Amino acid sequence: MTEQHRMIWNEAKDYMFIALGLAIYTVAFTVFLMPYQIVAGGVTGLSAIIYYATGFHLENTYIIINGILLLVALKILGVKFLMKTIFAIFALYFMLMFAQEIIPKQANGLPFKLMGEGQDFMSMIIGCVLTGIALATVFLHNGSTGGTDIIAASVNKYHNVSLGSVLIAADFCIIGSCMFFPQFGSYLERAHKVMFGFCVMAMENYVLDYVMNARRQSVQFFIFSSKWQEIANAIGTQMNHGVTILDGHGWYTGKKSKVLCILAKKNESVNMFRLIKMIDPNAFVSQSSVIGVYGEGFEEMKVRIKETKKKNEDSIRNQQPAQTGGNT
Repeated sequence: MTEQHRMIWNEAKDYMFIALGLAIYTVAFTVFLMPYQIVAGGVTGLSAIIYYATGFHLENTYIIINGILLLVALKILGVKFLMKTIFAIFALYFMLMFAQEIIPKQANGLPFKLMGEGQDFMSMIIGCVLTGIALATVFLHNGSTGGTDIIAASVNKYHNVSLGSVLIAADFCIIGSCMFFPQFGSYLERAHKVMFGFCVMAMENYVLDYVMNARRQSVQFFIFSSKWQEIANAIGTQMNHGVTILDGHGWYTGKKSKVLCILAKKNESVNMFRLIKMIDPNAFVSQSSVIGVYGEGFEEMKVRIKETKKKNEDSIRNQQPAQTGGNT
């Protein structure tokens, strides 16, 4: 497969997984959250709040708000990200509209209660797990469902802040807005919906962060073997991984040896062990989880250097050649 074909396949795969994530989100929202009038965060949740209060179709509110946010996101996230966002917004718009058409209705016009009467909490748990998985699927394939996801992705692009943390801040404001809609009943009933909404917010974002961090989790290998050169060559050529060779000295044997140090994604562990075992079944291997790996092939360091510190470092760097020349 050529490089161009690989890029096309990766893009097509991203769109397929984004569509899958949106389908899961649609099922979770219309089957488990909407029937019980459970308040959620995001633009979809805000659209649902307006729908519960006024009867204005949520898919129409969703597309209007996202249209405004897309104009803002064009400069920040770029055309490539925006194309997938536009695809996701329109796909979710039609999925929500289609789902509401085919799902049987209650007397109040909401989708029927699949879990039965009085099962609000259980329906909320199932719905939150599914929406969290759905959002993680979309984010992991460079997409967005629009709305607060655009805000979260914009912040995450420049700062080392988890997507879940940003979404919690936005969702807190959206869910709290229920208190200003008298259509939801008394203050006590509105407070009940807000508390349910906070549970949705916490569970959904916990699942989102858990799935994304599990996918990105990295591990560190230390390999002790007499066939270290063969193992290093195999890992470098077959797995396209960098290998660091360290000098080791055995305390008991007194022999000098080489130790291979490798950082890899957790889902590559099985292939790594298989490759090592094929070359040296008696190799001694240590595997440990690492909190974060930053650099080429891994995560980007999303921190900003203070301007004053940067200027000082630049001035010191510029002075060093002159000082060296004078001493010489």
